[in-house]
Amino acid sequence: MNYIKGLIDFILHLDKYLSIIIQNYGVLTYVFLFLIVFCETGLVVIPFLPGDSLIFAAGAFAALGSFNVITLFLILCIAAIGGDTVNYFIGKTIGHKLYTSNSRFIKKEYLDKTQAFYEKHGGKTIILARFIPIIRTFAPFVAGLGEMHYPRFISFNFIGGITWVGLFTFLGYFFGNLPAVKDNFSFVIFAIIFISILPGVFGYLNSKFKKEKAS
Repeated sequence: MNYIKGLIDFILHLDKYLSIIIQNYGVLTYVFLFLIVFCETGLVVIPFLPGDSLIFAAGAFAALGSFNVITLFLILCIAAIGGDTVNYFIGKTIGHKLYTSNSRFIKKEYLDKTQAFYEKHGGKTIILARFIPIIRTFAPFVAGLGEMHYPRFISFNFIGGITWVGLFTFLGYFFGNLPAVKDNFSFVIFAIIFISILPGVFGYLNSKFKKEKAS
């Protein structure tokens, strides 16, 4: 419970915490950001890290001169693409064992939801999932589990990773320090999270409506 409270506090006050990290570690903050994005996309056991909001906040700090925005963009693209690639091969090599076992580290319901999302949208799931928390983490794992051809996967991976990182980095860079955004940063972060989960909510409600209609 304390971990969840701490994570929520960190996400909603990214501006404060990221500022402290920058002050204490300087250029090593690039490494911190790389690891967070890489782990969120690459390790299927930790899907709750703050990807969208963290990239947005980093972009805002880049506008203040804390980061070089191009360097930041390239590092986070490598993290996002590399993370998905690792996750794909985890799914391909040991995915079946994890899927059939009652692992306390991986919720089967998340895998099932991602599988349903994958069946509906096909290969472009790798791109679309970038913008949906949790699904973002499980999509490459399910692609590996389903033995999606790697050349096809990596092309979607590059498009999705670059689009996702670029969108939130440059949104933060150009708009993160506007007075209205800066004075309501926690609200903006919450709005980003809310907008990110909307496709999943609509998908769930649509699926539930169809089942009720069929019954």
